[in-house]
This record gives sequence, structure tokens and C-alpha cells, in this order.
Amino acid sequence: MHNRSDQFAKSLLRDGLSLVSAAETEVEVLAATQKIDVFSVPDPAREAERARMGLLGELAAEPSLFEPFHGTPSLRQVRRCLRKQLTWHHELERRARAAAGAVVPEEDADAPPQPPVAFPALVVISPGRPETVLDAYRCEPAQPGVYHAVPGLVTRVVVLAELPRTRATLMLRLLGSGRVLREALADLAALPDDAWEKSIATPLLIHFRLGTKEPAIDEEDEVSAEIRAWVKEYEQKLRAEARTEGHREGLNEGRNEGRNEGRAEEAARAVLTALRVRGIAVPDIARERILAEKDPDTLERWLERAIVAASLAEVLDGLS
Repeated sequence: MHNRSDQFAKSLLRDGLSLVSAAETEVEVLAATQKIDVFSVPDPAREAERARMGLLGELAAEPSLFEPFHGTPSLRQVRRCLRKQLTWHHELERRARAAAGAVVPEEDADAPPQPPVAFPALVVISPGRPETVLDAYRCEPAQPGVYHAVPGLVTRVVVLAELPRTRATLMLRLLGSGRVLREALADLAALPDDAWEKSIATPLLIHFRLGTKEPAIDEEDEVSAEIRAWVKEYEQKLRAEARTEGHREGLNEGRNEGRNEGRAEEAARAVLTALRVRGIAVPDIARERILAEKDPDTLERWLERAIVAASLAEVLDGLS
């Protein structure tokens, strides 16, 4: 998965699942020279947080491979995902044996590891209904938009176009296109400013759709245009709110100060998220500087730089 739409999908899933699990992207499957898009292992200590994540949290209740598709996948594409699932389970068993100090001869490589390793689930995320896949694996509806294959495969198929328009499905619907994406963006904008979905999705939407200047030339043009329009509207809303807060400052200075501090903290975390998405390491001293900054203009300038920066020095003023 190399285009911006695919990278956005993997990043959204990884960052959302990181709230309740140890999530990785581009997990290398050595024996098959394939890469799992996102592999998630639930953290038992974060069960309460996972429960509030809706459908994404439900799908992450067990060790799972997440494979989002920009177009409705064919049977051949899903079979490649199944190969990843099987190969990855084999690798997990090998690691378990090694961790237990077991020396297993090559001819006994199929001996069960101690302790046993749970077979990871495969979650295929499709924008449309993959009829050939549902038929081939005898998938049955588990809930609206979610299908389970025969039990032995431990495979779930999520059809984004069939998901109900609820907050519980929002993070997954953001991976859609057309009507599904437009509705998801509207639902995201309607959430409170402190909603966890906004803290995860907004910096990624800005990074993957606004932080690039090249002309749109491929099949993701519609998706890019929709998200760019959303980002533009979002920024206009923030500016309008800032002007309104400025007019009210003289009447209610104490309350405004608290709100501004909250917005400053949110903006600072957006800067840190953008840096993480760019793969830029942030030392503790720089992290403290970002979180301590209260000037909205400075934070906005840092966020704009972080979206396209190649190093931390390009973001923070006066960093040597």
C-alpha cells in the first residue's frame, strides 16, 4: 500500500488502536515477503478505553491483522491477506518457542509452542460489498456492515457502505469514499472539540490531504478533494471561533483563558502527532517546549511546518 489514501488508512487505524493496544504498521512477514498493514494486540489494562471505541474497539478485542482496501477487494486480494494471516501465526509460534527457550528440530517445527499462541483474526475493510469473497468463505452477517467467515478462518469483512451512520462506526467510515466519507467528515466536525476521534483523525486528515501540493492525478482525486474541503471548513471554523473568543475576552476573561489553554493544549498535541506521523523523533526537552507553548499563532505556525518538515529543527523556532 503506497498511495496517500492507503497510508492515511493505515495511520488512522494504527493511531486509533494505539489508544487501547500495541499497534504497528508495515509489519514484515519474513517468510512471505509481505507486510501486514496494521497488527493490533489488545492491552488488558485499557479494556475500558477500548469499550468506548465502538466498532473499531470490538474488532480489536483479540490479536488482529487489519487490511483496509481503497477499492472493493477481489477474492485473489483477500487470499493474499489470508496468506499473511497464516504466515504471521507461524512466526508468532516460532517466537513463542524461542522465548520459552525450546530447541525444536526442523522436522518438529510444527510442535505446539509453550504457551500456545492464539490464532490472530483477519479484518478486511472494504468500501463496497465484495460478493465473491462473501460467497467463497460463506460469510454470515454478524451486525450491519460486518460479516464473519467460517469459524476456522477467523476472518471478518467490514463493508463500509453498509455501516450504520453512528458514532460507533465513525473511525471506520472515515476510510470510505463518496457518500460514506462525506457523511463521516460531517459527523467528525459535529463532535465536541475534546472528542478522542478528533484528536486522532484531524492531524492525519491535515497531514495526508493538505500537506501535499502535487496535483491530483489518480483514482483518489475524489477522496482528496472531499478531505481538503473538510480541512478548509475546519480551519475557517477555528478562525471564526478565535474571533468570537476575542470579542468576548473583555466580558469573560477568566473563562476565555481556560478555553484558550484547552485549545493551546489540543494544538500542541496536534503538532506532536504530526511530527510522529512524519517519523520525526521529539526529545523530552522539545516535547516540554511544545506542550508549554500557549501562543496560538506560534502553535499554528509549528503545525504548518510539522506537516511537511523533514526534521525537528525545521519546525521549532531557534532550535539548533
